[in-house]
Amino acid sequence: MQPNPPTSVTPIPRALISIVIPTWNGARHLAACIGALRRQTLPPYEIILVDNASSDDTLQIVERDYPEVNTIRLPHNRLFAGACNVGMRASCGEYVALLNNDTEADPNWLANVARTFDSHPDAGFVASKLRLFDQRDKLHSAGDFYSARGVPGNRGVWQVDAGQFDSDYVFGACGAASVYRRAMLDAVGLLDETFAFSCEDVDLSWRAQLAGYKCAFAHTAIVYHKVSATGGGILNSYYDGRNFIWLLVKDVPCDIWRRHAWAILKSQLDITISAARAWRGQAARMRLKGQLAGIAGIPRMLMRRSAVQKTRTISGAELEALLDR
Repeated sequence: MQPNPPTSVTPIPRALISIVIPTWNGARHLAACIGALRRQTLPPYEIILVDNASSDDTLQIVERDYPEVNTIRLPHNRLFAGACNVGMRASCGEYVALLNNDTEADPNWLANVARTFDSHPDAGFVASKLRLFDQRDKLHSAGDFYSARGVPGNRGVWQVDAGQFDSDYVFGACGAASVYRRAMLDAVGLLDETFAFSCEDVDLSWRAQLAGYKCAFAHTAIVYHKVSATGGGILNSYYDGRNFIWLLVKDVPCDIWRRHAWAILKSQLDITISAARAWRGQAARMRLKGQLAGIAGIPRMLMRRSAVQKTRTISGAELEALLDR
């Protein structure tokens, strides 16, 4: 009897991936998050936890139980974007991953991210597949989209994952589990801290795409996410209202505005009307306040727009192909 032939296994490319985890009072999430990183088939080059001035025992637990983690304690809360930037500047890897603290990565997450970079040399960044922590057959994000109406979102959100979104490329990577080439970050910059913790990843995706860096979707690189366990809620309504407008002013090229101005303006008006009708709700009022803040901040974003648009290397047709309908 002939022995069975050996199973063919795709080798894991050599990849030095730094992982940056921003956290604020997230001690209860440490075991799942860092425990999953310990089980990676491709170990991370380094893990950097950036603490946003937590008042719980996060740092004591990390020091006691996770000595392999490098910790940075900030004197005050710099929110998601600020903490991520501190960690990315301190990191040394060829690739830099941003990972929410309320996640649990599949053991093959980093290995499959590395394979995706290896098979997509034109990709400057990679989107992981995010599934819900408590309903593990459902998607939170199969990469980000940006619509012709000027509204960003997560592909496949809340849908059962049957592989229907397993494409090669997407518009952008959800910041809960995104991975960037160091060379791309050096070229286009880090997160814009004025966005705080909403759409800062979409802004970076726009800047990367305009500069010619594609986003590959690593549909086998799975991370389970406790959605809004450490943020979001009513405050997120404010930042969404504000930052949707800032994206339009700072990042969206004139080509898109000329073709889709009516749809863009109508979408913003629809958001305003919907929030006004529900004004008794705190989230709706915060959305309206956010839109007002977005309008007030237009001059500030216009000052940044020129620098972003000057980096553009892609054509109008390529821009259109990026948009979700």
